[in-house]
Amino acid sequence: MKYTSSKIKLLPLRDQPACRVAANSLACSLAELLAAIVGGEHQIEIAEGILARFGGDVQRLYKAHVVELASVRGVGPQTAVRIKAALALGLRLTEPAGERPVINSPADAAALVQAEMSLCDQEYLKVILLDTRNRVLEVVEVYHGSVNSSQVRLAEVFKPAIQRIAPAIVVCHNHPSGAPRSM
Repeated sequence: MKYTSSKIKLLPLRDQPACRVAANSLACSLAELLAAIVGGEHQIEIAEGILARFGGDVQRLYKAHVVELASVRGVGPQTAVRIKAALALGLRLTEPAGERPVINSPADAAALVQAEMSLCDQEYLKVILLDTRNRVLEVVEVYHGSVNSSQVRLAEVFKPAIQRIAPAIVVCHNHPSGAPRSM
């Protein structure tokens, strides 16, 4: 099914999503930001369809699989990948810039992975690989489980550290239920 008309053709150039993003991205609505990522003649209609499908919830949009995004009318696999990439890029804003982060406490480790892991709807086990000065070499996803459980072999936890010759690790695990303790 094709769109019959294009909303973008009715807008003056200054009110089109790409121009609004270029002028001041922080002043743009979620629909305008999505439309600018989607591009094309029917970008506004497609962005509205995406928002309708995910209830206007950016977290649901972030958690959506590429196939689920591509199932929205007008969104193909390439557009779905662009949307996922844009959301991942935005999440990177929460990561420290410049030098590699240093882990001196559990709070430092939590701050490094908390933003991303709090968005996960399944249990994940990640390992933060550290050098001799506790600087982060890499954060590796070791395993992801179901909604309420994850089982992993001990060898899988240490494998990335051995491969990278990391002298220290921090193991991180999330609780998608939001409950800090398991029952």
